[in-house]
Amino acid sequence: QVQLVESGGGLVQAGGSLRLSCTASGIIFSPAAMGWYRQAPGKQRELVARITGGGRTNYVDSVKDRFTISRDNAKNTVYLQMNSLRPEDTAVYYCNAAGRVTVVSPQREYWGQGIQVTVSS
Repeated sequence: QVQLVESGGGLVQAGGSLRLSCTASGIIFSPAAMGWYRQAPGKQRELVARITGGGRTNYVDSVKDRFTISRDNAKNTVYLQMNSLRPEDTAVYYCNAAGRVTVVSPQREYWGQGIQVTVSS
């Protein structure tokens, strides 16, 4: 019953910005670690950014000074603010959650459907 719903993707010019949103339902959100992954054509899926339930973040080096991950626990939503976008950021971006559906459930990972981000030269 876990659902991750992504929004905010689309087409943007190089140097522009986008903000991705992922709203989760069916999980205990506040302690869950949330992440954004991406997969470009011909490349393997990579972790872009991650934020723990305690607010610790990490980023892949290529986005470290351009992207910011954040969360709003009151809205069960995680965001990825993407600035100074480059054509090499073009990919399908996937929301990921690591959490529990109840306090007595094992922790598992869940995935969104993916959303396209295209950066034009």
